[in-house]
Amino acid sequence: MKGKATILLFFLFLKISLAQNGLEGLIVEKYYKSNNNDTTVNDVGGKLPVGSVTYRFYLDLLPNYKFQAAYGLPGHELRIETSTLFFNNEDRGDVQPNYTKANAKDNTVMLDSWLSSGAACIGNFGVLKTEDTDSNATVVNAETPQVLQNDDVNCGIPINTQDGLQLGNPGVFGSIGIDTEIGVFGSQNDGTNGPVFSTTNGSWYCLSGATGADSAINKVLIAQITTNGSLKYKLNVQIGTPTGGVERYVAEALPGDTSSILLAALNDSVSTPSSLKDIAIFEKNNGIDIFPNPLTDEILTIKPKIKMEQNSLISLYDSRGVLLDQRKVGAVSKDGYQFSMQGIESGIYLIKIEDATHSFSKKLIVNH
Repeated sequence: MKGKATILLFFLFLKISLAQNGLEGLIVEKYYKSNNNDTTVNDVGGKLPVGSVTYRFYLDLLPNYKFQAAYGLPGHELRIETSTLFFNNEDRGDVQPNYTKANAKDNTVMLDSWLSSGAACIGNFGVLKTEDTDSNATVVNAETPQVLQNDDVNCGIPINTQDGLQLGNPGVFGSIGIDTEIGVFGSQNDGTNGPVFSTTNGSWYCLSGATGADSAINKVLIAQITTNGSLKYKLNVQIGTPTGGVERYVAEALPGDTSSILLAALNDSVSTPSSLKDIAIFEKNNGIDIFPNPLTDEILTIKPKIKMEQNSLISLYDSRGVLLDQRKVGAVSKDGYQFSMQGIESGIYLIKIEDATHSFSKKLIVNH
């Protein structure tokens, strides 16, 4: 099987094109937080610890780009890790969302952990709750009393108002080289459900390429993870370009790898928003504004949407992930910070700002 995984990945990588940065970012949506009421169906759905958070991972692609694979290779580990265990629904849970929207009304099926190529259940795309346009078709839970009714403000729109499911034909899910590893997302909660999913020789994929429910917005759901612990991840993804080429984005730089683009957002941990103001930042993965963009002079203004605490760090990377400049800047208020770009040539760059509890990044175009 390992040989087959390598062959498949090699096949997928044959048409590598010059990077056009078709992947704008990774969005991690806080979908739901469980409460005491949800434990009333534990005997059917499986033990769901109170306070478990369900996260959805979306690739934010430019129009006409397609998700092809999330992969691990030697030197480019793919890893999803929790400090506790993953929650798996024991009624209809699976390693991919293999239940219908009608099934989603039952117990805690909607919180199952799985991997995906765009689907959140059979015949339905996963979409951000803020972009769910068919709210009239929201799942109505069938339990008595109803579960999945928590309206925790840190999770934004409640899933009983907009469920993040949209009718359509998502990409077909496939996997190779991870037959054993993917078992942590099966239908059991017996201690084998974590704490780590990892591969350096396998992938989940969509051979025909997967797009989002809205081709203009083009956000593709690639995983849903539920846990009551902290969550860290390192993801490597390949996307197809409109001209038939491919682009690879990796979580960590590897010496000698000149065909991949380092994207800081793929190597991170999940932070929990503490206020309504933080929710929009969290769900859109857009915690900073940078301007002017494109930059035509030498001064870039970096303006976080929340106050960044003491010991903030600003980093500048080129399109290959090479660190060009890094500055400790202390606290950064919402009024912004002026970052000198003197000597930086025209091109595409990544600006990252972080402190002890936040990390935000954004693409910058320099056009002198």
